[in-house]
Amino acid sequence: MAGINLLTLLDDITTLLDDIATMSKVATKKTAGVLGDDLALNAQQVTGVTADRELPVVWAVAKGSFLNKAILVPGALLISVWLPWLITPLLIIGGLFLCFEGAEKVFARFLPHPEKEADESQQLDPAEYEKQKVKGAIRTDFILSAEIIVITLGTVAGATLVNQALVLCVIAVLMTIGVYGLVAGIVKLDDAGLYLLNQSKVSANKFKEMLGKGLLAAAPRLMQFLAFAGTVAMFLVGGGILSHGIELLHHWQLEVIAIGKSLLNGTGETLAPLIFDGLLGVVAGLCIVILHLVWSKLTNPKH
Repeated sequence: MAGINLLTLLDDITTLLDDIATMSKVATKKTAGVLGDDLALNAQQVTGVTADRELPVVWAVAKGSFLNKAILVPGALLISVWLPWLITPLLIIGGLFLCFEGAEKVFARFLPHPEKEADESQQLDPAEYEKQKVKGAIRTDFILSAEIIVITLGTVAGATLVNQALVLCVIAVLMTIGVYGLVAGIVKLDDAGLYLLNQSKVSANKFKEMLGKGLLAAAPRLMQFLAFAGTVAMFLVGGGILSHGIELLHHWQLEVIAIGKSLLNGTGETLAPLIFDGLLGVVAGLCIVILHLVWSKLTNPKH
């Protein structure tokens, strides 16, 4: 009897772990859109910091990120238990914010604006400047972490409380380790390239020289790609949240999918929702940016 009970317990544990793994995989896919921007933003936070302080700054922000998630995960679980109806509105708000951020980046990229101040890294004490960088990065991480947690919560809303808690914890830990591990690697790419280049001069090693030059050339391009991919992902994820959270938009999306399927069969069925979500994200983001600009002009006419 004891053996049978043990086997039953092990089977239950295996089933639970399988459910958690499946839900974590789905949640990871849905939150992956935020990560490109998360990586780019956090890698940019060390700009202006001396090379020997880059990793300590990344580590300080990573610790702040863990603290952010230690606050957000219990808060998300409380919402799930006491205010489950709030999940969809929070998702929609998060989606609108993603669209706004994406559109704001597009505006900043294509609409030139005068420089406001000289480089603050030259005006502040290095230690104080580093502290401000860390605080700013942790604030940014809190917003992005909140988006990730809310999206994850929406993914596992139908699961038991235990499964929700475990999936949220798994996603929180994996995302933090993954993001800041990659950030640490990205900010040190140029240093690695420079090291290999110097080593190639000492040992006359052509491979090291080629690899070093490649890393030095790749570092800025990788940052540019992450920034671009992050912006595109913001529109896709933000628009996707809106199209699934608002019934009318979801109905329109289904009609677009049907049209795409009739024109291009399976390919159209796959591409149609992506195009719809992307365009929806762009339109929503631009509308919010315009409203924000109008509001700023009305409240601060001098600016």
